Amino acid sequence: QLLSDIELAQVPRLGSGADEFDRVLGGGFVPGSVVLLGGHPGAGKSTLLLQTLCELSTRLSALYVTGEESLQQVAMRAKRLRLPTDKLKMLAETSAEQIVQQAQKHQPQVLVVDSIQVVHLADIQSAPGSVSQVRECAAFLTRFAKQTGTVLILVGHVTKDGSLAGPKVLEHMIDCSIMLEGSHDSRFRTLRGIKNRFGAVNELGVFAMTEQGM
Repeated sequence: QLLSDIELAQVPRLGSGADEFDRVLGGGFVPGSVVLLGGHPGAGKSTLLLQTLCELSTRLSALYVTGEESLQQVAMRAKRLRLPTDKLKMLAETSAEQIVQQAQKHQPQVLVVDSIQVVHLADIQSAPGSVSQVRECAAFLTRFAKQTGTVLILVGHVTKDGSLAGPKVLEHMIDCSIMLEGSHDSRFRTLRGIKNRFGAVNELGVFAMTEQGM
């Protein structure tokens, strides 16, 4: 196909409900895209995504998979932040096969996996969080997202030196990599675009961590 003959359809976007988040994403989530949200433990990744999904679930089907916290812990946070909770589907699971099976059953438009470091595939012998597990689980979930047009958001932890825990190959697989940064002694958090196939990189969103969330 000639480059000049390719039709340039407008990329559809799903607004996150937060202008700062949308700007970093390049205008919102793209169906079938994979977003990696990285950050140090305690930066507020889970809080930001819980807020976003509770908001999205009022108009789209959404599934939040938590592998690190219990469903009760997530529910307590949602109650504390006074979020709309009656539409968001929750799943506590670390098996990649089970996550995809449930996603096929419920067909969410947006799927969050928190975090990719605790997810595992049964066929791989190494422990969750190892290079091979993170790589293969991410590839497995990415394949599902591309085939079904689901927005997939993966949460990734960051090591002390600021790099993403797990293999570098993860960053090649995904469409958009964003980093949530900020120290515990500051109420401000910055959301920075590192890589984006659907928008500009180095976009910056600024959030304030309050009792009502971000």
